[in-house]
Amino acid sequence: MIEIDVTSKTQLDAYLALAVPEVWRYENDKLQINIWQDGKYIESKISPNFPNLPIAEIIPQFVEESRIFGRSLTLRKFRQWLKQQ
Repeated sequence: MIEIDVTSKTQLDAYLALAVPEVWRYENDKLQINIWQDGKYIESKISPNFPNLPIAEIIPQFVEESRIFGRSLTLRKFRQWLKQQ
């Protein structure tokens, strides 16, 4: 399941109650990846769903690019980047 919520900030406890295995939160120009482990969330630099991609590093770069160049162009560049990985 993927949820994108830009209108409100859901607290981690809400996801914890549902045992959501992985939660990404983007705040203050940083992507935080939280992994559910032993009944709590721990921060991780690597996504278990995308272990070979530097998600925590690349997402902030593309978010910043979208602010400068717009969403459409940045999404195309992101898709191209994914195909190269």
